[in-house]
Amino acid sequence: MSRTSGRQRQSLWAIFRVPVLLAVLSIIGLVSALVGDELWDVLSWVMLGVPIVLIAWCLRPGRSACNL
Repeated sequence: MSRTSGRQRQSLWAIFRVPVLLAVLSIIGLVSALVGDELWDVLSWVMLGVPIVLIAWCLRPGRSACNL
């Protein structure tokens, strides 16, 4: 009997799409913080805040799993 019986096999994209998205948002936030002021700072705060909000959403009480 195979080890994956009862579970569907996921593609690499299905596994890594959320981490890749969070990495891209974080890179955009970090670069925009270095580029300029005012509007760039706002963009930086928003882009760096998205991963924090998603982590808080997935860790909220009463949640068994976070399927993004």
